[in-house]
Amino acid sequence: MQSLTKATLTLDEFLSSPLANENYEFFDGELTQKMSPKRYHSRVTVKLSRLLDDWSENKGEVGIEWAVRLKRGGKDWCPLPDLLYVSFEKLGNIILEDDACPIPPDLVIEVISPGQSFSDISEKAEAYLKAGVDRVWLIDTQVKKITVFYPDSPPETKQGNDSLGDDLLPDLSLTPQYIFEKADLIDAS
Repeated sequence: MQSLTKATLTLDEFLSSPLANENYEFFDGELTQKMSPKRYHSRVTVKLSRLLDDWSENKGEVGIEWAVRLKRGGKDWCPLPDLLYVSFEKLGNIILEDDACPIPPDLVIEVISPGQSFSDISEKAEAYLKAGVDRVWLIDTQVKKITVFYPDSPPETKQGNDSLGDDLLPDLSLTPQYIFEKADLIDAS
């Protein structure tokens, strides 16, 4: 990721600037450009978005690269997750505008891009949890595994037909195998 020089930009100034419409994340006045997704990343994001969107009907909102307002170490942070889901229950009476997600989502999904390390993205997953996100999925398209991060227990790595089912996501019935098959990254057999 390419980092721009630290500026005296506030989060509100960033969100109202043209840079907010590009692939930048904000943390404490500094902008970091996200990596451009490659084919595997794109395929998984699109297919998983469709699967989550079908599941979430009347349950919540799914967003692709929808910026979210969070705090990291007490400082303004506006990451741009590959996918997120926020339940209507969690949103309550909040009216959504064409703006960054105003609350920590129930689920954030990050797909590891070539050039990114699992440990770097794991640190980001931990930061999401500390900021109030309930679940984080890190998807590794190279090894076909999904690591699920929880706020109150160690991460679990799922592969093959391991269930991604979770009380937080009722009736969501997905496995890594199914997701990677739908994305045409492995043969359905």
